[in-house]
Amino acid sequence: METTDSGAAFAGERRIERRRRVLRGATLRFNGGFGVVEGLMRDESEHGAQMSFGDTTGVPQGFEVVVNGAARAALVRWRSTTLIGVQFVA
Repeated sequence: METTDSGAAFAGERRIERRRRVLRGATLRFNGGFGVVEGLMRDESEHGAQMSFGDTTGVPQGFEVVVNGAARAALVRWRSTTLIGVQFVA
């Protein structure tokens, strides 16, 4: 597989692995489960995902993502007004 100058495996991408397009409801839990934000997972890979929200200002830097009953710890790697890119940790 050929890489670009940045080391990414795909032209125009900074990621190392491709993400699969999905459209799933996702719940973000934080503050010991007392904080919850609902959104959509738009694409995912083994190590990260892109998620959309009406407004990302209420999304903290670290949280737990719950999709289809499965929870994963995540950190925000980038954000725009309505989208965030997350990296799964642990």
